[in-house]
Amino acid sequence: MRSTGNPAFRNLPVGRAGHGQYGPNVGFGQPLGGGPDYGMPQAPAGPAERPMTVDDVVIKTGLSLGTALVTGVLSAIWAISQAEARAMGPVVGLMVVSLVVGLVLSLVMIFRQKPSGPMTLLYSGAEGIFLGAISGLFEMIYPGIALQAILGTAGVFIAMLVVYRTGAVKVTPRLTKWIIGATAGAAILMLLNLVLSLLGVNMGLRSGGTLAIIFSLVVIGIAAFNFLLDFDMADRMIREGMPAKWAWFAAFGLMTTMVWLYLEILRLLSYLQND
Repeated sequence: MRSTGNPAFRNLPVGRAGHGQYGPNVGFGQPLGGGPDYGMPQAPAGPAERPMTVDDVVIKTGLSLGTALVTGVLSAIWAISQAEARAMGPVVGLMVVSLVVGLVLSLVMIFRQKPSGPMTLLYSGAEGIFLGAISGLFEMIYPGIALQAILGTAGVFIAMLVVYRTGAVKVTPRLTKWIIGATAGAAILMLLNLVLSLLGVNMGLRSGGTLAIIFSLVVIGIAAFNFLLDFDMADRMIREGMPAKWAWFAAFGLMTTMVWLYLEILRLLSYLQND
């Protein structure tokens, strides 16, 4: 499989080629170049392991997103009520716990490289709680910002799906390497900025000024292009006939990109409202 910027999709096992008893599988729509092992005969799937389809990915992603939205809304309502009562300690504690739980679950999923519906939903729920709490606090300062961030994230997701399906941007090895490099570079800069800020050094990347706005726009663009890699990898999983249960792993990968994109859009909107 082609490499991807999303660590969730790296080094996935190759499934059964989608040309056996189930017939060819239909992917997200963009023609695939295929690597040297694409279409190679693989071990046939068992009776209970039908190959995954687009519907599997859509349903699993929808369930994951729905879980995050439900927990997020409840968390936001609770966070707002606590903030109004000037009880910030519980809110901060919930944010830290949910963030750590989400991080641990994501690392387990990434390193195990095995699909798991319960773990994917738990990850989505934990991230929903974290995003809901932080969105509630932002909402107290900037009314309406959470809805704007949700709509912005949905808009970027839909736009990139259309771009992928129409083939307006081809996911080539060269583009893949560029996106992976840009993602790694952005991650290093954000980590460096965090470390230096703890030491009292301000790089200006998160200060809310012009440089911070530009950096946020660049990061949003990188996250958006990561959707192309996610779609392409899910497409290859479908075309190679991987068992249906792997749709949970595709959903997990898409959720990680969505969480990153939402946070960055929320941050950018807060910068713009400060101007």
